[in-house]
Amino acid sequence: MPLNIQTFSNVTGGATLFKALGHPLTVDKVRALYATLAARGRVAVYDPWGQFEPLIEFFPIDELEIVGVYVQDIEKIGRAIAGRVTRPVTEIMDRLPQAILVAAFDAEGLIYHIDRMADAGVEFSSLDDLRLPEEMITRSGRYLDPLNFATNFAFFRDSDGQHTRIVTVNYWRRYGGRGLKIWARLFGRDGETLAEWTDPVPDGDVSLCIDSADVRARFGLAPFEGQLFLHVIGATGHDVVKYALDIYGDRPDVLSCTHDANAWPADLYAGLPAPRDGEEVILWIQNSHPCPIPVNGIGLNRMGDENVAWLTCALSPFASTPINVSDVLPDLESPQQIEIRAGKYFVRPRYEIRKANGRMRMAHANVERTDLEPDAKIKSFGNLMGRGFVLPAPILPLDRFSVALLPTPMSTCQTTLPVGVALFDATGEERCYHSLGCLARGGCVWLEIDELLKENGKLNGALGSGSGHIELMYDFSDGGDADGWLHAIFRYEDRVSGHAAETSFGAHIFNHILTYRNEPQSYNGLSPGLSTRLFLRLGDSPLDTMCHLINPVAADWGRVGAEAELHLHSAAGLLVTTKIIKVPASGSVHWRYSETFNAVERQEAGDGAYIIVRALKQRLFGYHGLLNGRAAFSLDHMFGF
Repeated sequence: MPLNIQTFSNVTGGATLFKALGHPLTVDKVRALYATLAARGRVAVYDPWGQFEPLIEFFPIDELEIVGVYVQDIEKIGRAIAGRVTRPVTEIMDRLPQAILVAAFDAEGLIYHIDRMADAGVEFSSLDDLRLPEEMITRSGRYLDPLNFATNFAFFRDSDGQHTRIVTVNYWRRYGGRGLKIWARLFGRDGETLAEWTDPVPDGDVSLCIDSADVRARFGLAPFEGQLFLHVIGATGHDVVKYALDIYGDRPDVLSCTHDANAWPADLYAGLPAPRDGEEVILWIQNSHPCPIPVNGIGLNRMGDENVAWLTCALSPFASTPINVSDVLPDLESPQQIEIRAGKYFVRPRYEIRKANGRMRMAHANVERTDLEPDAKIKSFGNLMGRGFVLPAPILPLDRFSVALLPTPMSTCQTTLPVGVALFDATGEERCYHSLGCLARGGCVWLEIDELLKENGKLNGALGSGSGHIELMYDFSDGGDADGWLHAIFRYEDRVSGHAAETSFGAHIFNHILTYRNEPQSYNGLSPGLSTRLFLRLGDSPLDTMCHLINPVAADWGRVGAEAELHLHSAAGLLVTTKIIKVPASGSVHWRYSETFNAVERQEAGDGAYIIVRALKQRLFGYHGLLNGRAAFSLDHMFGF
């Protein structure tokens, strides 16, 4: 059974209670609370706000003598919680408890309301006994304020000549954040604590980098594979910890990157591809909670096939383990896809694809929505919304890179995927369109863009060796339904070295003044989102950085070229210089750091530099990557704030 916790609502956003209960620093506090209650004897639980069930999901109460669970809302009387039928709080003394646990944070007023009922000698406890140290609280008046729990997990490894680097920027500063700190705890494979530290964040637009090699040297650690828990103390504006995650190695052919983990564990994830010939697909299961993942707690199944193979291994709190998906589903073959039955035990997981020649790439699965239904209005957008939802992705310079795409079902209601693909050159001219038809949930196939261009006689014509972009969109010519949650994996390969990278994302409505269900999205505020603020981390020497900016257009209203400002900052946040590049409507620009900024500017920026990409009137979609000569490259989508 999935964990009985709320992690995210598409109406209200991310939940906080599970973060407060599951914080690594809470574990010892719960043990102390339970020991105190056990010593007192009979315990009555007052659960006015429904916070008791999530508590016991993480921390079972088997050793406590619970004499009853009591509620305030009369509509909740008679429910079963922890094997007990809830009763009205007015009866809380009927079974002569020796202690009362008020299962709520900020419980002072709640205790004040009912202490008149308690007999002499009855002692009160509450979840306030689990609070983090006051110096870690941003808004002390409301403990479950989301900004008190700006937390996230990151895959973190330093072994076998491979290292990981987390890079972000102090984007909380622009929302008034001052005196920030980052509290971090590194967990090993078995969930053991390998290191813990707190670092101050300078008050400026500084870049933030945590490198596994530095951490290993700082704490004298042996090689490790695990996860890093991050807590930004003093966050304002955003409770989401966003970052780019780079995998680099002692050999020049080890290079990959991926995205932040998305801090809210989900029931289902999808977009995990089956291996091709000569490949292994390794899914990393990394427990995000202080409770174990039980045997049969997690399962895998082929997309479109409801026969689930449940994992027979248990996983300790905060532990990590790699799973070769072919060991679980032995008859897998490309282009099949895998659905992950995650049970809310972990945040968006990473996967590695390891090739027979030793090269590897890392990417992430995506949240599979369970709350969507087919939306007939998307079919009837007509001229109002033009193409409506589109998923843009780069065509990297064709003389070096090939590209393929795989549509990925990403909600439980998607029994069909009616999709088409348009190819645009860099100037914004549509050069080719191809309908994939109405695909079955388990029947998606890889589309090789080379083959599509050859069929249209344009590989050496319109696009030549240059770049452009792809737009995946709905195409109802063969029927089918849509829900607006259209996703795909895009795979890129070096034509000479064979090194590969892949990235995945979902469709949005871009650059339109009309809105539909919070689209076009805004990073901060109401839709429509018609501006751009993207973070581009830069590789230190000898790595170069590439960036691919796309200006997707939903309808004619938005058919305006963009001026993208490239603000180059040093690691300390000092602005070095600004360049402006033009991105045509429905077009794109592929550029390199080494070619766009001269040697003097790059030297002044130094190591740890970054770029903020700004466009004031258009919403650009961006991809970033690193290049190590012709040995290796990485690619993923950028994040904004």
